[in-house]
Amino acid sequence: MMRNSENNTSASSSDAGKIADRRYLVLNSNALQTCGVEEFTRLLATRFGNSARQHVLDAGVASLARELRKSDAIVVNFPIVAWKKKLIEPFLAALMARIMRKDVLVIPHEWSALNWKRRAVLTPVLLLATRVCFSAPEIADEFASSPLSHLTTGHRGVVPIPPNILPPQRTRPCAFSEKLKQERQQGKFILGQFGSIYPQKQVTAALSVAAELRNRGVDVFVAFAGSFIRGQDNVEQDFFNTVRDLGLEDRVAVSGFVESAEELFAIFQEVDVFCYLLPDGLSSRRASVLAAAASGKPVVVNAPRRDNSFDHHRLFQKLIEAGGIRLVPTDSDVVALADAVMTANQSEKTQVPFNQGSEELWNDVLLTINKEERY
Repeated sequence: MMRNSENNTSASSSDAGKIADRRYLVLNSNALQTCGVEEFTRLLATRFGNSARQHVLDAGVASLARELRKSDAIVVNFPIVAWKKKLIEPFLAALMARIMRKDVLVIPHEWSALNWKRRAVLTPVLLLATRVCFSAPEIADEFASSPLSHLTTGHRGVVPIPPNILPPQRTRPCAFSEKLKQERQQGKFILGQFGSIYPQKQVTAALSVAAELRNRGVDVFVAFAGSFIRGQDNVEQDFFNTVRDLGLEDRVAVSGFVESAEELFAIFQEVDVFCYLLPDGLSSRRASVLAAAASGKPVVVNAPRRDNSFDHHRLFQKLIEAGGIRLVPTDSDVVALADAVMTANQSEKTQVPFNQGSEELWNDVLLTINKEERY
């Protein structure tokens, strides 16, 4: 992934007024290479403006206690990649907050897709929560169907996840964008994907689409703008095994960590079409899909199973209506996805005002967090 490039570091005046009577302590890590959840966490803290401070989770108990005394609530987003080896710290922070009569706001960005061990570690945190805001209706449904739901607060909501990066005023070429430019100059069709590479994202589907396009005579090259999420899975090894099995060794490149939005959008400029095949289809928490669509290049992705998945997310609605995001049926196969990719490449490109859409979403996030509703 990459560091965020959000320049606006405070909430709008109207939303600031709504949260002025609440002091939030947002827990994060000191990781330099951040995941999408951590990007959201840090941006959320800045959007709270003067009503929030950030606190590194492993800074120590004494430091946490001092910060809690000056706060009315803590905010815990998960899963944050940098917390993978932390078993007790999130629970300890939530417990200390409740003992000190502070609120605990938990924002789960995943649930069923998490390893059961991660869910076990996070369960005590959810039991201590005074409010839960999910990253998408699908995540709320997954949690609601679990036994834990009956033991957790009914004060819940769904927050729209804004893009964690916005189109910069100018781009800056990098080694990876230059490589893609050379491939284009040789007549290659560039199929792209942006975001961290991990098994649940089914990134190998893009490789299968590339193999299908090549079989049709398309001179295709696949560009992955992102890095591998390292854990217990052999993600990188399995990925390149698939590349080899499909005979795409000289047609695939992975950028690794991208330092800035200027470099990232220079990479995006060289992509013809972005392509995703996601488990159960697109959901509103897919910030990587939003970022890809910000490039103005078409994004082909399988549709969510729910008809109302984007009712709370105005920017996704606009992108789908304008054709920036092109949905195929949820259970589409590689052939159907390849058809949609070629159709998208031949269609007129569309633009949606991302800066304005992002501002609207952050306003919605703050309003949802502060809205009293009960499931």
